[in-house]
Amino acid sequence: MRNAFAKIGLTSVLALLFLWAPGVEAQGAIEWDGGREQMTRVELEELMERIQENLASTAYSAQLRSQLERNAELIRRRLEQGDFQVGDRIVFQVEREPEMSDTLVVRSGQRVSLPMVGDLSLQGILRSELEDHLAGHVGQYVREPRVRAQSLIRISVLGEVESPGFYVVPAEFLVTDVLMEAGGPTREAKLQDLRVERGDERIWAGELLQEAVIQGRTLDHLNIQAGDRIFVPLEVRRTGWETFQVIAASAGALGSLAVLVTLFF
Repeated sequence: MRNAFAKIGLTSVLALLFLWAPGVEAQGAIEWDGGREQMTRVELEELMERIQENLASTAYSAQLRSQLERNAELIRRRLEQGDFQVGDRIVFQVEREPEMSDTLVVRSGQRVSLPMVGDLSLQGILRSELEDHLAGHVGQYVREPRVRAQSLIRISVLGEVESPGFYVVPAEFLVTDVLMEAGGPTREAKLQDLRVERGDERIWAGELLQEAVIQGRTLDHLNIQAGDRIFVPLEVRRTGWETFQVIAASAGALGSLAVLVTLFF
C-alpha cells in the first residue's frame, strides 16, 4: 500500500512538473501539446504557478518537495534570463536568402551576430521564442522573412558511456538520444542511477528522471542548459570472493538463529 501511494505521489509530481502526463489530469493545469519539443512562456508561467500552489501542501514527501522547489528555481531562471548561454549554437536559415543563413554562436552578453544585419541580443528569450525573435530582427531588412532556427546546446556526458565527452546537441533531443551520441551505455552502466548535474547540484535524478525519460521528455522540457552534465554511474558488482563472504555470513546468521530456536523451544 505504501508503494502504491508513493507511485501516486510520484506520478502527480511528474504531471505537475510537465503540466501533462498520459492518463493524468493535473488539476487546474492548462492543456498543452505533449508532442511539442519546447516549452512556451505561457506553459512555464502556468507551471511555476502550479508548483508554488502545491508547495503549500503537506501531501508530498521531503524528497518530492525538494524536486518541486528545484524545478521552480530552474523555471524562474529561464523566465528571467532566457535559455541561451555563451557557447550555444543556432542553426539559422532565411528562406530565399542563402547569404544570410549561418550557424550562429552565442557570445558574451547573450548576443549573436547575424550575417548582413548585425548583432542581436537573446537575453530573456526562450528557445520556443527564438524564430519569432530572429524574424522580427531580420524583418527590418527583408520583407516578410521566413526564418528557421534550431537551438544547439553543449553538454557533457560522463561515466559509463562508450565515448564520454562534450557534445553539441539539439535542445529537442531526448536524454536517450544524448546517451546514444556518446556511444550508448557500457555493460557496466547503472542506468537506474542516471542523473543530471549543474555545478555541484543534481537537478534530475532517481525515479522522477526515469519517469521523464520513459515519457519522452526533451532536454528543453527538463530545463537543461549549456554546461549541464549527464552522468551514468558504474554498476558495482561483487567478486566471487565477496559473494561467498555474503553467503557465508548469511549461513552463519541462519545457523545462529537455529541454535537460538533450539535453546528456547
